[in-house]
This record gives sequence, C-alpha cells and structure tokens, in this order.
Amino acid sequence: MNGFHESQERTGDGRQTTRVVAGKEIVFDDEGFLWRPEDWTEEVGRALASESGMEVLDDARWSVIRFLREYYAYHGRAPMNRDLKAGLGMSLMDLEALFPGGIRKGARRIAGLPNPRSCT
Repeated sequence: MNGFHESQERTGDGRQTTRVVAGKEIVFDDEGFLWRPEDWTEEVGRALASESGMEVLDDARWSVIRFLREYYAYHGRAPMNRDLKAGLGMSLMDLEALFPGGIRKGARRIAGLPNPRSCT
C-alpha cells in the first residue's frame, strides 16, 4: 500500500492517524479524511482511490476531483449538490456512481477535502 505506516493519537478534535501515503506523511481523521487539505497531491489522490478499489482515475473522475478542489480553494467549503450539477454538467446519480462511497465519502475523501461531518 504505497509505503504504509500508521500511528494514532487522540487530540481535542478527535482521533488522528498519521500514515505515509505516496511517500508523504499525512494526518487523517478517524474516518480517513485528510486533516489538512493542503497535504493533498495528485499522487495522494491516486493512492486514496486505489485504497477505495479504483485502480484508475479516468477523465470524468479527475474532472470531479479537480472541481471539488478548485471550489473548496475558492469558497472555503465544499460545493452543494446544485453547485456540483451546474459546475460539472452531470446528474447527481451519475456523480454518485463514479466513486465508491459517492460524493461525500468517496470523491471528497479522494480529493482531500475535510470530513463532511465537520463542515457546517
């Protein structure tokens, strides 16, 4: 698994796990979301996708990942469903089907966005 190393610690914000993914030491929350979105790289995204059972990220998936990251960088939050549909020109059913875990727990996790439960 791409040089897997794991350690765990508890903080006031919940449990964190430090793992080496794609040669980079990264902190994750207890549900597998990056603690710091700035730790994400395309190599990390590929490794996370592989862990989710996706060996290849095709153009459609990369479009979703890049849209999520750009939207988050600009707005400071993840896009709402209507933003996803408008920005990507796809139905929610089609978007959900692209990733194991759908958009919230699949695409957002692979794109390095914060855990949906921590967003308001």
